[in-house]
Amino acid sequence: MTGVRTFDVADWTAERLVEAKHGRTISLCIPCRNEAATVGPIVAAACDALLDRVPLLDEVIVLDDRSTDDTAAVAAAAGASVVPIDLVHAEHGAGDGKGNALWATLQISFGDVVVWCDGDVTTFTPDWIVKLVAPLLLDETVAIVKPVFERPTDEGGGGRTTELVARPLLTLFEPELSRIAQPLAGECAIRRGMIERLPIVQGWGAEIAMILDIAHEYGPAAIAQVELGERRHRHQPLSALAVQATEVMATALERVQRRRIAGSPEPSVRAMPERPPASPPRVDGGPHAQRLSVGGNIVDAQ
Repeated sequence: MTGVRTFDVADWTAERLVEAKHGRTISLCIPCRNEAATVGPIVAAACDALLDRVPLLDEVIVLDDRSTDDTAAVAAAAGASVVPIDLVHAEHGAGDGKGNALWATLQISFGDVVVWCDGDVTTFTPDWIVKLVAPLLLDETVAIVKPVFERPTDEGGGGRTTELVARPLLTLFEPELSRIAQPLAGECAIRRGMIERLPIVQGWGAEIAMILDIAHEYGPAAIAQVELGERRHRHQPLSALAVQATEVMATALERVQRRRIAGSPEPSVRAMPERPPASPPRVDGGPHAQRLSVGGNIVDAQ
């Protein structure tokens, strides 16, 4: 099979996946900025179900992206290892935006498989993690697993930026990827060994750049998706979505142009210093391991 694949993992349980790990490790990473109202239940549910009861996860990390509320304290009390993003910046240099936060979580986690989850979702269940992880443990050719969500009609179907920007762009320029139901979803799972070969875009273009880069590097069949049920989250104001939509569009068009025009220049690259892994320190209640930079780069959206 050569296209994006949808996996039926309804029968897989956390207990069955523990047996399928075969020594591989799994990190749950939650990038957060001012999510004190919602991050606590997400962390508590994941830790209780998938750390304490069934050892599917090996660590639960919250990256605190300069929150001005009690996000860090709430997440630590719920059981997460909380790492301020300034610690990553002090080691590698400053960055900004969603992609920078995703990149930073890879520096402070050690899992062979990394599950990302937004900190503002209100319908999270630990079963999300089980289903996102399953294809990566069962099929070594899968690089990333994206969700298929039921979005309530009052939340705009697949998400406003997704339906008005991301999906039309994929349909026009990369039709083989148009089957991806939620290309911009914050909930996904990735195989570290494959993602570390790719750059990560700063800002809101990170998710669409990642699926385009994975398809280019490994083929569309390296992208999988699974059904996760209903997703609700905190809405962003329209003004914020305008910035998000612009960055998503600019990133996608830059990649399409770069790959279709022979001899086009590479985007600007900020090299990140390589170093050996550090011994795991403890930060706000839990262990974490520093990691090497992802592909050595952060790529700025043009």
